[in-house]
Amino acid sequence: MKVLVTGGGGFLGRYIVEKLLARGETVRVFARGKYDELERAGVEVVRGDLRSYDALNDACKNIDALFHVAALAGVWGKAKDYFDINVTGTKNVIKACKENHVRKLIYTSSPSVVFGTDAITGATEAQCRYPDRYLCDYPRTKAIAERAVLNANRDSGLLTVSLRPHLIWGPRDNNLIPRIIERAKQRKLKKVGDGTNMVDIVYVENAADAHLNALDALQEGAAAAGKAYFISQGEPVNLWDWIDTLLDMVGAPKVDKRISFETAYRVGAIMERMYRLFRIKQEPLMTRFVASQLAKSHYFDISAAREDLGYSPAVSTEDGLRRLVKYLN
Repeated sequence: MKVLVTGGGGFLGRYIVEKLLARGETVRVFARGKYDELERAGVEVVRGDLRSYDALNDACKNIDALFHVAALAGVWGKAKDYFDINVTGTKNVIKACKENHVRKLIYTSSPSVVFGTDAITGATEAQCRYPDRYLCDYPRTKAIAERAVLNANRDSGLLTVSLRPHLIWGPRDNNLIPRIIERAKQRKLKKVGDGTNMVDIVYVENAADAHLNALDALQEGAAAAGKAYFISQGEPVNLWDWIDTLLDMVGAPKVDKRISFETAYRVGAIMERMYRLFRIKQEPLMTRFVASQLAKSHYFDISAAREDLGYSPAVSTEDGLRRLVKYLN
């Protein structure tokens, strides 16, 4: 099978590529950067931008399946950039798949597409609706893109599925974990809320496994076709206890400062207005979305992924932490 991975040079994308290669698949990567190490591993790297349909169309030639992992993530930036990359880029992927008769499209979404302002505790996919209002452009545009992917199922012979891995972490992460550790060392990390919120997390190799499970499960008439699935470790953690455990394992100070959710939310709203007013490009220290994510529970029932995709997290949270700390040290 010949597989295309958009964003194959990124954190999750790299693990997906490596697992595909280990299975003996022929892999092509579509990315903006140059990745010599991937080419040395036998990967064909095609450089391009999701916003360019012609580039994507060329990359989809003679492809059997496509993993659409690339996206503009984060909580701050221009709304147009989020829309152009996450929405228009995804629609370009769908169009190119149809044009080139690609049989399978596996889309990397996010549980944030169903997160509005309320906590979510153990809900299934069927129990979660897209909210009427989002607190930032990332989940808003990912939700639009996800719906486009799912609506494209069985159109022109294309089978689609959407995966929603939650808070991906592990070795080679250059975003989430390093930021937590650095802010803790600078004594700038504060617990938001009462510290009792439970959240889902997923070790990066488990998230990659889920994508390959979806590739195999995505067959004509299969339950997975046209559906979205939450992906996690299967057991939520207390967010702040988990962070403190990680910080202790790497020798960083635990979080000993606290701010109420109400205060953090108000500060976030003020900072968002000020940053927009003065056109400040860097991310505010606090936003309404970040305050909500850090203070409220958000975890999900992954029974559907277990049943329809055959997904089961092979790496436990404890083992994943040990692997991460070994990598960091």
